[in-house]
Amino acid sequence: MRVEIIVPSSLNDITLEQYQKFEKINTEDNADSNFLLHKTVEIFCNLELKDIAKIKFSSVMGVIEDINKAFETKNELIPTFNLNGTTYGFITNLDDMTLGEYIDLDENLGDWSSMHKAMRVLYRPIKFQKGDRYQIEEYDGLKSADVMKRMPLDVVMGAMIFFWNLNSELLETTLNYLSRELKEDKNTHLLQHLEKNGVGIKASMESLKEMLPSLTRLQD
Repeated sequence: MRVEIIVPSSLNDITLEQYQKFEKINTEDNADSNFLLHKTVEIFCNLELKDIAKIKFSSVMGVIEDINKAFETKNELIPTFNLNGTTYGFITNLDDMTLGEYIDLDENLGDWSSMHKAMRVLYRPIKFQKGDRYQIEEYDGLKSADVMKRMPLDVVMGAMIFFWNLNSELLETTLNYLSRELKEDKNTHLLQHLEKNGVGIKASMESLKEMLPSLTRLQD
């Protein structure tokens, strides 16, 4: 039986949901197993697991090498992208981020399983655009976050690297401002949330570099 393999040539060909599936099984226990090798091809090439065993070993290793190359690309912030006919834009002014946006971003940016929720905060449908300038829809929570699972992985990686490179002083300023505002409003519940999370988003930023993917060990 001939199995057709469509190998992603870039992170733009891989969805966030595919990478979330990979991260779920990319554990220490599976690090050196054939299971991880099979699942990697299954996930990124959209194949059925039963068909992968019929592929030549040399071909499988060639697929793994091509997937690795896709992850070696340097990623930068991608301001806009199209998904299912809708154009999404990156949040235009971080200084104007609401408390709701801040909390949802803080709680989800450092976890691959909920990364689509963080992307829902950062990217929203564009309601008006003129040239490179645009306005995005107001934040309405995470009720439609699942749609972001289908977004291209290069957009996700670009946003992650953007935040990792973001000046830590800006993050401290944002946290201090929100804490001060909450104290003035006497909103103890939300204040306790920020205090419990300590440095909040800054802590997530420090872990982002470790989250950036590396598949090279699959070839060892």
